[in-house]
Amino acid sequence: MLRHVTQGLALGALLAVTAAAPAQAKTIKVAIGHQSMCTDTYTAGIVVKELKLLEKHLPKTGKYKDVDYDISWADYSSGGPITNQMMANKLNIGVMGDYPLIVNGAKFQATDSLRTYYVAGTGYNLKGSGNAIVVPVKSDLYKIGDLEGKEVSTPVGSAAWGMLLKAAQDNKIKFQLKNQSPAVGAANIAAGKIDAHSDFCPWSEIMEFRGTGRKIYDGSEAGVPYLHGVVVRKDLADDYPEVVQAFIKAVYDAGKWIKEDPIRATDLMEKWTGVEKEVLYIYFSKGGHLSLDPTIKPKWTEALKFDHTVLVREKAIPPLDFGDWITEKYIRAAYKDMGVDYDKDKAMIVDPAVANAGLPNEIWHARDGIKEYATLPEFLGAIASFRATGAKINSTYVYDKETGLKLFGKTAFWVVTPKGEFATFLRRGEAEKYASTIDGKVITFEDAIGMKSS
Repeated sequence: MLRHVTQGLALGALLAVTAAAPAQAKTIKVAIGHQSMCTDTYTAGIVVKELKLLEKHLPKTGKYKDVDYDISWADYSSGGPITNQMMANKLNIGVMGDYPLIVNGAKFQATDSLRTYYVAGTGYNLKGSGNAIVVPVKSDLYKIGDLEGKEVSTPVGSAAWGMLLKAAQDNKIKFQLKNQSPAVGAANIAAGKIDAHSDFCPWSEIMEFRGTGRKIYDGSEAGVPYLHGVVVRKDLADDYPEVVQAFIKAVYDAGKWIKEDPIRATDLMEKWTGVEKEVLYIYFSKGGHLSLDPTIKPKWTEALKFDHTVLVREKAIPPLDFGDWITEKYIRAAYKDMGVDYDKDKAMIVDPAVANAGLPNEIWHARDGIKEYATLPEFLGAIASFRATGAKINSTYVYDKETGLKLFGKTAFWVVTPKGEFATFLRRGEAEKYASTIDGKVITFEDAIGMKSS
């Protein structure tokens, strides 16, 4: 029998009792901390919650035959508070990004007896995209070096905070750091009250889509993969390993559901989260930023270890024994039960520069949906034609020539060649460099459309 409990942290006291109970206990509490405003956590958060995928997989036979499950979901704006609630035993499963994950593991290991396990991923971007530094759209700042001495805000403790620290270390710059939540930071960017704001997915794209902010630094420049994952309290994992496996099966199913129909998924996720579907599409569509894959790859372990060194340099984290923290025990068992080849999935890594080569550019027509165009001239010509008829366009998507990352057409830096060919870039510097090598010039999106208007 499944019995849901209304979301709320007040349930923590009950959890403290039941998580330590033997398997024969009548009630098992599963309290999950997730982030409905962080796209890369959706396959272990909002999708699992709304589609009730955990309930589908929870064990109901053998020692679980007479068990009741109390499932609760608590929504947070970043990963740091989830760790705090896990340490207080108010949550026993947490979903968060890379830097918060390692802070979670390290904080637990700093105690005498408490521990968490990193049991599965949710998704990744090999290039590191997802985090970004954004400035007000009319700002005269265009590169990370321009932030010297400026006011820069970020949700401290988040993945974006970690990326910001690495960017500052790499570029040897100092700025005034302010702790601001994603919503506050985005509002301040829109009002021009802060020089720059560093945030995680999809806040940068929200600001771009709404026309309030402009990226000057993308996580891909950090040169470290960006990933999210699931941590579980040791007491839950030890007492009820099949429950942890059930959660991982739900994560797998959530990713499969999104990949089956990204339009359906983004439409529903917009209703569940309030994030515009056009923003979600840049993450979850074919060629999008996020590769949905729960497997724990050696490269991810390397990335997490590197992230830990970044925080160590800032004296912002205790030591972390990765061998004790990361375990494939539960995900391998889950994959075996599902009849899925774990090692095959684990060996696969999606590189956008390769996987997205040749993908069509896209126009999201308000009435007709997604329309595809093989070349940029065809894409620009179609936009010009739609505009001439008064048709509404929800959004447009192109690809960065350097990294293969998907971009909004309106925020890309466009280069036109002397022959009238086009290329699109994520960063202005690379667009200018390319233009200089082909005797071309950097133009705006509107300029490019104008060149194809009849």
